[in-house]
Amino acid sequence: MVDSFAFVVFLVLVALAFDYINGFHDAANSIATIVSTRVLTPRQAVLWAAFFNFAAVFFMGVHVAKTVGTGIINPAIVDNTLILAALSAAIIWNLITWWLGLPSSSSHALIGGLIGAGIMKGGTSALVWSGITKTTLFIVLSPTIGLALGLALMIIVLNLSKNSNVARSQKLFKKMQLFSAAVYSLGHGMNDAQKTMGIIAMVLFSRGFLGDTFYIPVWVIVSCYTMISLGTMAGGWRIVKTMGTKITKLQPMGGFCAEGAAAVAIIGASLAGIPVSTTHTITGAIVGVGATKRLTAVRWGVAGTIIWAWVLTIPLSALMSAIIYIGLEIIF
Repeated sequence: MVDSFAFVVFLVLVALAFDYINGFHDAANSIATIVSTRVLTPRQAVLWAAFFNFAAVFFMGVHVAKTVGTGIINPAIVDNTLILAALSAAIIWNLITWWLGLPSSSSHALIGGLIGAGIMKGGTSALVWSGITKTTLFIVLSPTIGLALGLALMIIVLNLSKNSNVARSQKLFKKMQLFSAAVYSLGHGMNDAQKTMGIIAMVLFSRGFLGDTFYIPVWVIVSCYTMISLGTMAGGWRIVKTMGTKITKLQPMGGFCAEGAAAVAIIGASLAGIPVSTTHTITGAIVGVGATKRLTAVRWGVAGTIIWAWVLTIPLSALMSAIIYIGLEIIF
């Protein structure tokens, strides 16, 4: 049963379901700042973000997809049970953190799922340590880069705006935030949709549907960008509140700087083929922007809770995936 064509179709649908959940879980990343600054209403914001999530299909290759497909576990050990366990664990973790309103990483939940099931199938020798090291390194680097860029950009913008009055600045940055939100959503689509592409291509390659060469079919690319866009349109309102208001209070100027800084970091990582967490990056940028006011403007208790969710995502999703894999092996 697990080797049948019907089961492969089922796995592709599960992967697309994960992509959809990724979209509404991470919708907060794309829209929280522009909603909290009241530049757009929530409905307008999700439509804006969803459009640019999908538009990324025209601007980006598949570097991240190839990293996920071949750079976390050895493709030779991949089977349908392993993929189902990894996806199930990632979906469960996303739903738990969404319910709790925690902006955790869908990317790292998926990677943790692959690691857990991969170890159960082939032991630690099945892991591609170079890809895992690069990915885990960016758990620290992506929010740090986001924070540094957010802080720097906010300082630059504050200095450039020092001779402008508040009303004029607010009006200007409301317009500019539309642009920064669009670019950020483009980067979000570039990086996150590709992770699901890598999973689907891994399934197809392992069953011989791609021949001898690993590549990402066009229908997979379009399907994944479509699903993450639809998920974004559904919105993740619990996480929007945490991202947009609980970490620090943002004005349009700060929203522009946070989105702009995160967009630069994420697009750069996408071009390098690194599956970073868009959640980590935008959170770091928001903290960086908030810190330009004063350190007490950042609610460090909330930030600390979020960091704990980041630290636990890979090990807990790996553990869940390992347990699910064992269960599936018993059933099938």
